[in-house]
Amino acid sequence: MNTDNTYDVVIIGGGAAGLSAALLLGRARRRVAVVDSGKPRNLRAEHIHGYLTRDGVPPARFLELAREEVHSYGVELIGATAEEVYPDRRVCLDDGRMLSARHIILASGLRDVLPDVEGAESRWGRGLFQCPYCHGWEYRDRKLAVLGTGGSSVQQALLVRQFSGDVTLFTHEMAGPDGETAADLASCGVKIVQGRVRALVAGPESLTGVRLEIGELHACDALFYEPGAIVDTSIVKVPDCRTSENGCVTTDELGRTGVEGIWATGNAADPAAQVIVAAGDSYRLAVAVNAALIEDDVAQARSSLP
Repeated sequence: MNTDNTYDVVIIGGGAAGLSAALLLGRARRRVAVVDSGKPRNLRAEHIHGYLTRDGVPPARFLELAREEVHSYGVELIGATAEEVYPDRRVCLDDGRMLSARHIILASGLRDVLPDVEGAESRWGRGLFQCPYCHGWEYRDRKLAVLGTGGSSVQQALLVRQFSGDVTLFTHEMAGPDGETAADLASCGVKIVQGRVRALVAGPESLTGVRLEIGELHACDALFYEPGAIVDTSIVKVPDCRTSENGCVTTDELGRTGVEGIWATGNAADPAAQVIVAAGDSYRLAVAVNAALIEDDVAQARSSLP
């Protein structure tokens, strides 16, 4: 194999998680490649929030700064899609290249599954949001709503209520709240509207309303929704690299999968990890990966002694 395609670590995914791991490993003078398709999950969001010193930075700018930092430590950034990961720690790319690594880090993140509602695709990140902590402040004291998909939507509505006194829960796919739950929502001033949502009505920057299937139009500036999510683990051709019920890769507390030399971090392992959490967890994982590399280095050195 071409030695130029042999690395200490190949990281699949170039978001906050993958680049954070690459930063530490690059500074540790490891040969690292980051394979990234250039389609980050939060690309449509206008800003990143909750990340100290980077609050309000557009995601594209955040990634630009991160890439500059890791590149300065010799990390190779490869614009491609990983198509297959093999048990012998080879990674096949869609451009035909084959990379070989001592360790592989899966940091491919998630792909959100949007609701079957007209306008959802075009307004995702532009009026249709997932996280009140990320977008609630920008829409404080405006007409806010939650798209009901299950029991957790009630908790989301109560959280959204912190940002505005005008909050509506559209039941949509969820059963109508029972008496006690409805009383809790009412006591906090959250309105309940029964029925499925058919369409989002776009305004110049966000939304102006939500239209029900029966035709009713309700004024709304922002709609919050907990999407389903998909982790693309199909590329991993290793049966022992297991996934949990939510589709994320199963790991131990350090990020090890069930396969020696393959690790997972960020949203690939934890769907709830925000940007700052994914970056922090990946830094810790990179320390563990480097420790494993040191063990390998020592064993190899000892075996070469006369």
